[in-house]
Amino acid sequence: MAGSKHMQPKDDNPVLDAVLNMLETVRILWWRFFDWLAVVPWKKLLLVSLLVMIIGGMLGLGALPPVLVLSSVLIKSLAGGKRRAEMAATAAASRADREALERRVIEAEMAALQAQIEPHFLFNTLALIGQLIETDAARAALVHADLIRYLRAALPQMRQPGMGRLGQQIDLSRAYLNIMQARMQERLSYQIEVPEALAQAQFPSMMIQTLVENAIKHGLEPKTDGGHIHIHASSDAHHILLRVSDNGIGLNPHAEDGVGLSNIRERLQALYGIRAALITEIPESGGASFTLQIPLEAA
Repeated sequence: MAGSKHMQPKDDNPVLDAVLNMLETVRILWWRFFDWLAVVPWKKLLLVSLLVMIIGGMLGLGALPPVLVLSSVLIKSLAGGKRRAEMAATAAASRADREALERRVIEAEMAALQAQIEPHFLFNTLALIGQLIETDAARAALVHADLIRYLRAALPQMRQPGMGRLGQQIDLSRAYLNIMQARMQERLSYQIEVPEALAQAQFPSMMIQTLVENAIKHGLEPKTDGGHIHIHASSDAHHILLRVSDNGIGLNPHAEDGVGLSNIRERLQALYGIRAALITEIPESGGASFTLQIPLEAA
């Protein structure tokens, strides 16, 4: 149409693009070379320098190889240590971020697992209280009180999974065992031995409870006459040792860990690395024993 104006695309400058691309390539290569200088051992650098001098002499490059070698030695001497420290700090920060993310993922998995377990346990306990109200009102009141104690100990840990106090973990397991004792009656007995001095020590949340639930579900409930659970805590110069043992049907040494035990091992690895462990034993008298070994300095 007459009088109309058409916008023409602006032509790129191929020479400028080529120069910019070349400068970017040089920049990338320089920093890669600089990082290599920071970490390469002196012996290897001297061998490479000698090789460069020989090849440079064969190719007739004149003073370029000696200048390059001298520059490399000066750069490594003056700035290599700082750059190496920066690279180490960056790697450590990345590793810490990755470990923190792994811990958050594992704690989220634990919270999700606990959220699946809690409704089943609560419904069964409420049904038990309803039955006891008609047959044994005094016992129903005791179970109701234990349920309140259980929830008071469990809810803060479910909302903020991670570290809790050892005393809180024991209160949670004691309330749970009292409720299970009301359900299983004479088929369940238990003993708890935890020094008062360890009550305020930090301890990963829900781990003891998982071991107690595992002992009942896989050790005592399948056994006709039930059995006994023993919780024992002690400490040495370096660790807190928390053992949960039972005289139930025992362990299958060839079976893989279930979800609960696998979760404990993953959380211990994420929280402490090789400094913590879940030790599984089969006592000569039968049953099963699990010991949580937690670093005392982190407790």
